[in-house]
Amino acid sequence: MDKVRRDQPWLFRTYAGHSTARASNMLYRGNLAKGQTGLSVAFDLPTQTGYDSDHVLARGEVGKVGVPISHLGDMRMLFQDIPLEQMNTSMTINATAPWLLALYIAVADEQGADIARLQGTVQNDIVKEYLSRGTYICPPEPSLRMITDVATYTRQHLPRWNPMNVCSYHLQEAGATPEQELAYALATAIAVLDDLRGRVDPADFPDMVGRISFFVNAGIRFVAELCKMRAFTDLWDEICRERYGVEEERFRRFRYGVQVNSLGLTEQQPENNVHRILIEMLAVTLSKRARARAVQLPAWNEALGLPRPWDQQWSLRMQQIMAYETDLLEYDDLFDGNPAIERKVAELKAAAWAELAQIEAMGGAVGAIEHMKTRLVESNAARIAAIESGETTVVGVNRYVEGEPSPLTTGPDAILLADPHAETDQIARLQQWRTERDQDALESALRALRDAAATGANIMPASIAAAKAGATTGEWGDILRQAFGQYRGPTGVSPAPSNRVQDLDEIRELVDAASSRLGRRLSFMMGKPGLDGHSNGAEQIAARARDCGMAIVYDGIRLTPAEIVARVGQEEPHVLGLSILSGSHLPLISEIMEGLRNAGHGELPVVVGGIIPDDDADRLRSIGVSRIYTPKDFAMNRIMFDIVALADPHSLAAE
Repeated sequence: MDKVRRDQPWLFRTYAGHSTARASNMLYRGNLAKGQTGLSVAFDLPTQTGYDSDHVLARGEVGKVGVPISHLGDMRMLFQDIPLEQMNTSMTINATAPWLLALYIAVADEQGADIARLQGTVQNDIVKEYLSRGTYICPPEPSLRMITDVATYTRQHLPRWNPMNVCSYHLQEAGATPEQELAYALATAIAVLDDLRGRVDPADFPDMVGRISFFVNAGIRFVAELCKMRAFTDLWDEICRERYGVEEERFRRFRYGVQVNSLGLTEQQPENNVHRILIEMLAVTLSKRARARAVQLPAWNEALGLPRPWDQQWSLRMQQIMAYETDLLEYDDLFDGNPAIERKVAELKAAAWAELAQIEAMGGAVGAIEHMKTRLVESNAARIAAIESGETTVVGVNRYVEGEPSPLTTGPDAILLADPHAETDQIARLQQWRTERDQDALESALRALRDAAATGANIMPASIAAAKAGATTGEWGDILRQAFGQYRGPTGVSPAPSNRVQDLDEIRELVDAASSRLGRRLSFMMGKPGLDGHSNGAEQIAARARDCGMAIVYDGIRLTPAEIVARVGQEEPHVLGLSILSGSHLPLISEIMEGLRNAGHGELPVVVGGIIPDDDADRLRSIGVSRIYTPKDFAMNRIMFDIVALADPHSLAAE
């Protein structure tokens, strides 16, 4: 009997990085030993936003959601004993993508690697940062220029590197429908390619198109998600042929990596997340014609805290069992010719083309940022309202909520807590690094970087030289902020109330009554301290408070505790809300509470939302926080009742 020919499996990745470069290096080497075939690096928020670990905005954020990389020494430590020439490394980095790629190249050069053989990807998609993730630095135009700087540099020096991973993943996390995810991601790719077309030799352009990759999301409605991936494949092929005249099929191939949905992971009955993750993986592996090139799966307990190595191993084993134990890779596409699939794909393509036409009419992705942001906030509001009403079933959350307690979530080692000493260690090493540099070489390299930014020269050569001269992430970021200015993206929360959510009449009546007793419209202020750009929760709470008739104050992301306290003094809200999902809630909220007391606002009720362990919640209550909400508190109307009761203890909502 002839041996069955099997396709090669996708790259197996886990998204990882935390605490310090040394700790992350140990994690990477352990995962590679377990059979992981590609690296996917998570960076902490200061690194993503171009700040050093000892900057005021970095307080509490160092090493929390990824690894801190402040300079070449950190990057060297991150990849110690990992031969970069043999790796395929994905770096989830956007605003500082040129800098992190420069550090990566510098380390590879130190290892003696052939730079032209390096393989991997920088995400380098700044548009989705304005829409969903919030780790932008500069305005759209110079940010777009730096994306194409990376692309043109890699074309010449790193031909096997993907210079941009158009990221629709966070769009879905922000509430995008499949049609919106398709349209907004493709609009971003079009904006980049339109800019790139004028910067490379026409003979090289098709190859550059072929190096653009995508990073997508796959949710629980896996048939719709599978059809979305087939629609992505068709749409990208059509755009490459019809808009850009790319004839060779290999340059039109839709190449994508995926992480399946984290938005749907639940704090309640978290063991159910194992099944969700596996089902979501089917959407991006079953259809051969639209199969992912790389897959990374979240851990089952990410709604609770940092996953342990064992939790990541569980997700890795899912991939390996699918690839090596099943017969999936032995067959041609299982869905070609299926009328239901073809019908759904056609519907998605038509809706995506309509969205794209609207975006094009606004001047493309860069011109339509505010429009797209508002649409995402509205879509997310509809998603949450459907869960609240029971129209959408989430097992263990709004249906089948009774069950046995999970033994996996008990005990002191149930989740991995961030190393409390990591930030101190990182700052000490950063300060030592600064003292050991050749100051003349550093200043010369920074001048060259400043000149490149000012003159329009490609930013990459000067960035690599600065990396080798010992420049820090914050110094690189400061030069860009000086050259291009800082940017504050739209919040997506329009002033006009929405009628999308039903059953608000009772709350509106209570808000009106409370406002009469208070002598002015009940005012709620939403604050986002620190560098956490995950703004979905803050946006939805602010929007629901607006729809309930409250006066709202929401200035968007990335505020210092001092700025929030000052804003309280200006606006005098009746209740202050704080949202932090990065794990930095204890230091930041403690600083805000102290600032409020010192400014004479110690009686102001404060409510907090985030991924907050029980012990941390007790500590926050002990310093005066009135209410604490975690992902399990999905009933937003209940939160609105609480806000009214806190603002007006005489309200019926307080009973």
